[in-house]
Amino acid sequence: MDYALIWAILIAVAVFAYVALDGFDLGVAMLFPWFKKEEDRDIMMNTVAPVWDGNETWLVLGGGGLLAVFPLAYAVLMPALYMPVIAMLLGLIFRGVAFEYRFKTKTSKHLWDLSFILGSLVAALSQGIMLGAMLQGIKVVDRSYAGGWFDWLSWFSVFCGVAVVIGYALLGSTWLVMKTEGQLQQKSYQLAFRFALGLVACIAFVSLYLPWRDAAIADRWFSFPASLWLWILPVVLGLVTFGLLHALKKQRHVSPYLWSLGLFLVAFLGFAVSIFPYLVPRAITLWEAAAPDNSLIFLLVGAVILLPIIFAYTGYTYWVFRGKTRADAGYHD
Repeated sequence: MDYALIWAILIAVAVFAYVALDGFDLGVAMLFPWFKKEEDRDIMMNTVAPVWDGNETWLVLGGGGLLAVFPLAYAVLMPALYMPVIAMLLGLIFRGVAFEYRFKTKTSKHLWDLSFILGSLVAALSQGIMLGAMLQGIKVVDRSYAGGWFDWLSWFSVFCGVAVVIGYALLGSTWLVMKTEGQLQQKSYQLAFRFALGLVACIAFVSLYLPWRDAAIADRWFSFPASLWLWILPVVLGLVTFGLLHALKKQRHVSPYLWSLGLFLVAFLGFAVSIFPYLVPRAITLWEAAAPDNSLIFLLVGAVILLPIIFAYTGYTYWVFRGKTRADAGYHD
């Protein structure tokens, strides 16, 4: 049995679960500048307050799993991405503190609003920059990081950071469509439409740029007829985009958020196909990075026990706090 491949799939699931769940509450924070009324901002925070901390479980699982299961990849990626990782963690800390202090203060609420916005923006931007740095390639010599302190910083990594910010803003706006009513919901529809178009444009650009820049990726996508089955993904991307825009135009409540997740999933699968089987693109494969099979089996037993508990807890939390969030039903009351 290929335990390394199984663990690669599990970590990919954890990463996507983090993006799907924590992405919308980062997005809600980044939408604050479009909503000036304190009552609107209270409702926006209350839509995510019951679940935001549980969402970050998946970040811990993905990062911790990478260290335990693919230690070589972790040892290479961390030195290459120290600065954006630290920036992300600081952003998440400021965002978390803002959740609690904003509802307690009477005189400096605007400062905690700013902390909420900037913390979430820095976290989202850092995640996108890390993605871009990985996709553009990381210098590895003798199984060690061989690049400089700022190799992660390039126009492409910054572009990917902006793309993730736009994507999270889309998730946040469609989440608000699902959880709110009235004027706040109507404005969220308008914002979601704009961010949807922006995200699709970013995905299209990266999908064209990567094959142009990397001959191996171009060969994977354009070696006909072997690559024909991969073109299912662009077709699905087009269908999902149409479904999202149609749902927003018809002012559906739940389906826009689900269609937005579909955009992320198709992009996630496309980029995974482009770099497979590498964990560090063009340098270290998942089998080269994997821990010994005995360790993988031992950890897999724990994962089989732990993952259903996490899924059950997460599902129960969202079930308890389902439905619309109203101004008179504050989570912090």
